[in-house]
Amino acid sequence: MRWKSLFIKPFAKLVSKSIDKMAENALADQEKIRKEIVETARQTAFGQDHNFDSIHNYDDFKKNIPVRDYEGLKNYFDRVKDGEGNVLWPEKPIYLAKTSGTTSGAKYIPITRDSLPNHFNTARNALFHYLIKTKQSSFLDGKMIFLSGSPLLEESNGILHGRLSGIVNHEVPNWLKKDQVPTWETNCIEDWETKVDAIVEETKDLDLRLISGIPPWVQMYYERLLKATGKKSVMEVFPNYSVFVYGGVNFEPYRHKLESLVGKTLPSVETYPASEGFIAFQDRFPHEGLLLNTHSGIFFEFIPASEFFDENPSRLSLADVVMNVNYVIILNSNAGLWGYNIGDTVMFTSLNPYRVVVSGRIKHFISAFGEHVIGKEVEEAMRLTCEVHPAQIVEFTVAPQVNPASGLPYHEWFIEFGEMPDDLQGFVSKLDEEMVEQNVYYRDLIEGQILRHLVVTVLQPNAFRNYMKSQGRLGGQNKVPRLANDRKIADALAAFSSSSTL
Repeated sequence: MRWKSLFIKPFAKLVSKSIDKMAENALADQEKIRKEIVETARQTAFGQDHNFDSIHNYDDFKKNIPVRDYEGLKNYFDRVKDGEGNVLWPEKPIYLAKTSGTTSGAKYIPITRDSLPNHFNTARNALFHYLIKTKQSSFLDGKMIFLSGSPLLEESNGILHGRLSGIVNHEVPNWLKKDQVPTWETNCIEDWETKVDAIVEETKDLDLRLISGIPPWVQMYYERLLKATGKKSVMEVFPNYSVFVYGGVNFEPYRHKLESLVGKTLPSVETYPASEGFIAFQDRFPHEGLLLNTHSGIFFEFIPASEFFDENPSRLSLADVVMNVNYVIILNSNAGLWGYNIGDTVMFTSLNPYRVVVSGRIKHFISAFGEHVIGKEVEEAMRLTCEVHPAQIVEFTVAPQVNPASGLPYHEWFIEFGEMPDDLQGFVSKLDEEMVEQNVYYRDLIEGQILRHLVVTVLQPNAFRNYMKSQGRLGGQNKVPRLANDRKIADALAAFSSSSTL
């Protein structure tokens, strides 16, 4: 054990104990946070507009603060971006995290002095907790790579703004900076493919021990690393590589391919960060579900996804959730977010402590015929299919075909294979069988001959990368939705299809 491990371990023990305590006191912490953020923001423009003086309990909270997304709160966010103070939180934010928008274009999410620890301490704490629970600390004594967006920030009205992954680079503690790669200059390269090649050249001869990033872009780094070095596995290049940190997408569809590139099953730490807040992280190794970050300035609410588009859906605090229900997650925080719908859906895998899995996006579903298929269902169907018909899945997405040239409508799966299954027709049949098991409404539509069995369109190699590049969204934290209720992505991907459609 080198000096850094010895120096950090006592502090890591304290962090780990605080995480265990958070897991035990979630409900009390949530109630305390709700009261504190309302009291702190009482005299803000938002607090005045929403009568915070009359909020004395959770029922008052729900009555006065409606659930809205970015577009619904855009007038407040615009005032913050224009430099006005005391709008959503008593002070102007330190940063604005720029993220992709929908109807309103780019979104600018405030990060305040009070909310900074939520973003940056939580990432550190998750790693320290892993260190203590697994007794694996060697990753601290080598180089660490964080695949992220450019750290270059712009300033307007006294506020710095840029991608969250770029902002993170400005908050890296001094003890970590000397072991962090890539260099600032390489990280500032805007073109993603050029940047990955530069990272490979910069890191291929280092003692790399930790790699962090979203799985599809880590895969790209692995592939180019092996091509540049001529090695057969990542472990041959980095024999001390000991932990993979990831978030942003479900790892399971990428697991087989990434493990084949690495050359072994590597210990990992899963996280659930977002521009709006660091929501959850893995606290047991291994363990299904991520521990909800209930003691970090965020008051969480949950709306059953099945009710979300109703006129008066149920709106629940953490105390009232149950397991195995698909919930839309709502945030209220010391960043000045109020009744904020980030668009994600989660399911609880445990209530003691409170652990969640990300089940999809409330806007990313297929319900062209009332089936309401969600991301978790298509990912689970794909995982189970690959267990029976082994294949390497690079990426996939699903869309409805409502008006086919002939026959009944169907769900179309666009799949890019790294390695094809030996029996492609058997793979397709098994995939359809698993989807029927995952979603009872889909089963009813199949059995009622409203839909025919799913169709798989096999895509060319690099189809998803080429599609993302054509959209100007290659790299960083960008990813293709697993499913959509329209044909926009599907029609664009059709240009990259092979001759195989089953």
